[in-house]
Order: sequence, then C-alpha cells, then structure tokens
Amino acid sequence: MADRLPPLNTLRVFEAVARHMSFTRAAEELGMTQAAVSYQIKLLEDRLGAPVFRRMTRKLMLTDAGARLAPAVADAFGRLRGAFQAIATQNEGVLAVTSVVTFASNWLVPRIGWFQLAWPGIAVRIETEARLIDFAREEFDVGIRGGRHSRSTWPGLASHYLMSIDLMPFCAPSLLAEYGPASSAEDLLRWPLIGAYNVEVPHPLGVEGDWGDWFRAAGCEIDRLPTFKAHLASQQMQATAVLAGQGAALLSPRFFKTEIETGRMVPAHPARLAAIESYHLVCLETRRDTPKIKAFREWLLAELAKDGGDEIGKP
Repeated sequence: MADRLPPLNTLRVFEAVARHMSFTRAAEELGMTQAAVSYQIKLLEDRLGAPVFRRMTRKLMLTDAGARLAPAVADAFGRLRGAFQAIATQNEGVLAVTSVVTFASNWLVPRIGWFQLAWPGIAVRIETEARLIDFAREEFDVGIRGGRHSRSTWPGLASHYLMSIDLMPFCAPSLLAEYGPASSAEDLLRWPLIGAYNVEVPHPLGVEGDWGDWFRAAGCEIDRLPTFKAHLASQQMQATAVLAGQGAALLSPRFFKTEIETGRMVPAHPARLAAIESYHLVCLETRRDTPKIKAFREWLLAELAKDGGDEIGKP
C-alpha cells in the first residue's frame, strides 16, 4: 500500500491553522502568504478525500475529519519540538574540546574550573588528540592546536592565536649534581638527552630538529648530535622523564611553572629557543559565534592575558 502521509510541511500548516483557528494568523507565524496556507490545506484535503475545515462567515471550524486529525498532528509536532529542544539544550550545555596533550594537561585542565564557575550552565568535555580532528564530521566544538609559525593555519577553520612558547633545556637537580653546571652548550653533548618525537608540533627536520636548533642558537656548531636516550611524543612525557632523572629535555617554562618554582626541575643551560611554536584555538568558521564557543574563547584569551604578559596577542 502506498504511503498516504502528506508532506511534512502540509501537516505543519494544518497544525498551525488548527491551533490558531485562523488562516491569517497561521500565515503570519509561518512566514507564508495566506494563499500559500490555503493551498497547503487544499493539498491535505485532496490527500484525505475530505475537508478538514468548515469556513463559516466569521470563524473557522474543524470538520469531523479535521477534529480527529488535529490532536494527533499536534501531539506529533509537540514531540518533535520537545526532542529538538532537548538536543539543542544538551548540545548548548556541553562544550567539547580537543587539545594537544601538553596544553591540556599543563595549562587548560588546572584552570578549567574557573571557566565553569563563570559559566555554570556549560559543562566542558576535554579530550587529547595528536591527530587533526575533522570538525565537520566529529562532535567537537573547538580545538587547541600547535604549530610552527610558518604552518599555523588550517583551511576551513577560524583560528585564534593563543600563545607562543620558548624552549630551553631542563633537568632534575640530581642530574645537574651528577654532571655539574653546563658552562657552555658543548657541555650538554656529554649529558643524556631526551629527544622530541613531537606529534603535537612536529619539527620539519624530524625528531632531533629542536635540539639542533637549540645548539645553534646557543652558539654551538656541531656536525652531529649525540645519541639520544629516548624520543618522546609530547612535552608532558618528556617532563615526566626529566623529573625521573632520565636526562635533559627541551621544555617550555610556561607549561612547568610549578615544577620549576618548587625546584623539582632546573635549567641545564640558560639559552632559549624563543617563540618557535604557537598554540591556536580553532573551530568551524560557521560556528565561531556560537554562544558557548564565544564564551570559551573570550574566557581563554582573558586567562592567557593574565598568565602570559606581553606574549599574548602577538601574531
């Protein structure tokens, strides 16, 4: 048997007319002309084979067929409205964030409670991913991505600059005591070094690129780097190895303030690689002004401004 249901728009028009008992008011609500409303009702009556309204001189009445149909249609649309409202409310109340590991663990997570105090109606879900998320297909609202300055743009996404970071070598106090203070960069060539197999912000020259850049910035020209004790995939992992006394690693002081201030991690040498990496907040261009995304972006930029001094706002 053929499906006898009329088009959804026809039922929508019928529901509005039956609720208002007025073609004119239904047309105003739906943004249609009165002629278009009348046409949709005629389609419904043709499909049913019976009139649904009786047009009196000064008022509109439901026929028997219309009276039987109206409650069922009203109930169906009420359920649809309720379902859409529930989904929209839930989606608007949860902010899904994907972030590179180090930024999430060492900067965002310790502060996220402040955002929730400011916006108690928004729950935050944070997941760490090194891969690039497809925001058009996956259920994330915003992402924190890292990039070298020459490659920190992502097609199709709105990108907001958050911060740049420096890298400098850190070690545990026990390692410094064992090898002695490094009076020159060359001294670190005999230390156990931890390399960065960095999936967060990959170096174009590979796993040893950051250390090569650092030695050159420190005035040390070398033909080849020493054998690395390990190659680890994020600053967070490298810092864990440093704290365990496994070697020296290039880390951002900005992400490990507590460890540095408490003396659990100390500089192995004062030379820095300045502002070679940057972090950005990204989202779909079409969603950049969604209330929850806008609220998070404004909060994030304000917190970074308080935390980062004059680094914030630089392109």
